[in-house]
Amino acid sequence: MEKVLLISPDRCIGCGSCEVACSLSQEGECRPSLARIKVFRFELGIHVPMTCLQCENAPCASVCKTGALEQDQETGIINIHSEKCIGCRMCVVACPFGNISYNREGKSAFKCTQCNGDPQCALFCPTEALQYVPAEKDNLEKKRAYAAKFAAIVEEVEA
Repeated sequence: MEKVLLISPDRCIGCGSCEVACSLSQEGECRPSLARIKVFRFELGIHVPMTCLQCENAPCASVCKTGALEQDQETGIINIHSEKCIGCRMCVVACPFGNISYNREGKSAFKCTQCNGDPQCALFCPTEALQYVPAEKDNLEKKRAYAAKFAAIVEEVEA
């Protein structure tokens, strides 16, 4: 893993530029519902961008019976091979962060692959809430801290 997508929710202003850039890059159209990144908008102006965290021991990949989800050993990115996907959506259910979606039109699951090393969401984020940074120890620790912070926010909102 050479680089990681680092998310800083405290910098997010909820503009949605990341969602638009993602859908345009991945689908060729401005359709944020098909973006691989979602911005959760909570009360009091709290905006939390969320996308696949490329888990080291990815539950989504382990539940896939057809091998459609596979982690690239070099980059750490979990890819979905749509030709192997049977649309059972077990990966969608297995993701603890809700970062896999299902496209009814394409009849396949989809998720962030960090645009094969050029994540458009980070490129177009005006506040640098999304940054594509070297996978150094301090950045990996920040990434893990973000995952824990997001889980805490979700628990608080659900309570």
